[in-house]
Amino acid sequence: MSSVHVDPVGGASGDMLLAALVDAGVDPGALRAAVDPLDLGDWTLEIGEVTRGGLGAVAVTVTAADDGVVRTWPYVRGLLERAPLPEAVRARALGTFRRLARAEARIHRVDPERVHFHEVGAVDALVDVVGVCTGLHLLEAERVTCAPVPQGVGMTRSAHGLLPLPAPAVLELLAGAPTYSTGITAELCTPTGAALLAEWVDEWADMPPLRPRRVGYGAGARNLEARPNVLRLIVGEPARHGGAAAAVLLETTVDDLSGELVPPVLDALRAAGADDAWARPVIMKKGRPGLELACIAPPARSAALRRVLFRETTTLGVRERLLDKWTLEREWVTVEVEGQPVRLKVGRLDDQVVNVAPEFEDCAAAARVTGLPIKEIVARARAGWRPAPAEPERPPPATA
Repeated sequence: MSSVHVDPVGGASGDMLLAALVDAGVDPGALRAAVDPLDLGDWTLEIGEVTRGGLGAVAVTVTAADDGVVRTWPYVRGLLERAPLPEAVRARALGTFRRLARAEARIHRVDPERVHFHEVGAVDALVDVVGVCTGLHLLEAERVTCAPVPQGVGMTRSAHGLLPLPAPAVLELLAGAPTYSTGITAELCTPTGAALLAEWVDEWADMPPLRPRRVGYGAGARNLEARPNVLRLIVGEPARHGGAAAAVLLETTVDDLSGELVPPVLDALRAAGADDAWARPVIMKKGRPGLELACIAPPARSAALRRVLFRETTTLGVRERLLDKWTLEREWVTVEVEGQPVRLKVGRLDDQVVNVAPEFEDCAAAARVTGLPIKEIVARARAGWRPAPAEPERPPPATA
């Protein structure tokens, strides 16, 4: 599993993301193989090396004949649903175009089902979206972060005529994300790039602590005077200071969830990869009593855990924080109490045992068999554990 950070130095577009994935090591043949089943007619994917602002980067160009097809959102949806894509890739590609359809519907005040994709419905956009979703899937990207997205100023020409920059669809797609104006008279972020970022990004922030494994540079179409026109993709694993591990804390509050549903929700969170999950009472707005549901987990499990909270509870929103998690070195040992096995978790700090915790389920099982109270089983299990004796020091050899 990987963590991926997007650094949109010169902006973001579908072809820049695709090129950065290729430069980061994704096999172009695998990307072509993913797009071929879409039956898009005659198209080619050209890959080359260029320089942007002194930085070497990969540039990709999709060339296709104008087939005259008017691609609506239902048309693109059917195309993706029929294609033999991995389910994870299909879901992300559908999600990307769904976001585009809703953004266009909002801008032009039409029903999403009636949206005509023009620039974003062309063959190159389909190649970019399916290719990027395939590339991130092949990298096993479990968590994606992205720095603030730069924007240009001025006007751009579209099928609807001249539009102001940032393009209206870009602003719709990046609602809630950090973005800023550079003063550069050029379109730096395209609707396709914005839709892919909106679909994939888990957190909008500067690069988190990361151990880079691969770095890819995807080139934009032109050279910019003010900055290198590249998008940088950094692939690696989370890294924390000292001996801490990276973890995410997810929280949500609800005031209309039946108490009977709380244990199954906590069980589902643990089954989805949470190290621990819990609930506690809170007082919410208007003085209403409610519950806070929370869990802590490795960052790679955050998307799966959010899905559990949205599917299994009545919440409409989930808070997420990246934090440090410090743990003791630990090992499992087994002792016997009245002939029954009981496991103990032994925690060490600087090679010294500081905690010995009997496994409760083992204690409960032993209590049922022996008839002893659980507290007695716990006490005997702790008493039955002894650390391995230290090897005695040998005396120094005698000297003549």
